[in-house]
Amino acid sequence: DKILFYSTTDAYGEFSNFAAYPIKVDGKTWPTSEHYFQAMKFENAAWAEKIRLTKKPMIAARMGRDRSQKLRSDWDSVRVMVMTKAVRAKFDQHDKLKELLLCTGERTLVEHTTCDRYWGDGGDGSGQNMLGRILMQIRDELKAKQ
Repeated sequence: DKILFYSTTDAYGEFSNFAAYPIKVDGKTWPTSEHYFQAMKFENAAWAEKIRLTKKPMIAARMGRDRSQKLRSDWDSVRVMVMTKAVRAKFDQHDKLKELLLCTGERTLVEHTTCDRYWGDGGDGSGQNMLGRILMQIRDELKAKQ
C-alpha cells in the first residue's frame, strides 16, 4: 500500500520539501527544507544566504537551478546526505510531522511527480523516489527511538 505525495495542498503534502515548516540547521533558520537543500548546492555563501532569505520555496528552487552560480564540486556525492539532514531536521523539530510520519506505519512513501525522476517517481513509478526513501529511513529511525 503506497502513500503518494507531492503538492503541499494534497493529503500528506507535509512531506513535500515545499511545506512551510521552518528548520534550524547549521546555526540558521531556514523557511523550508527546500530552502536549505537548494542553498547547500553552492560554493558562494552570499548566494546561499539569498536563497535562505527568499520568501517562497518555489523561488528557492529556481535559484537552486541557476547555473550562472558555481555548484559545489562535490554536490553529486553529498546531495543525498544534505537532503537527509534537511528532512531529519524537519521531522525532529516538528512533533506534528513526526506523528504523521510515524502513523504511515510500513506503507511505501512515494513523491509522485512527472517533474523528477531522481527525488520522485517520474510519474509512472520508474523514478528512483529518493525523497520517499529518505522519509522511510527517517521513519525507521524515529520508530527505533520510541
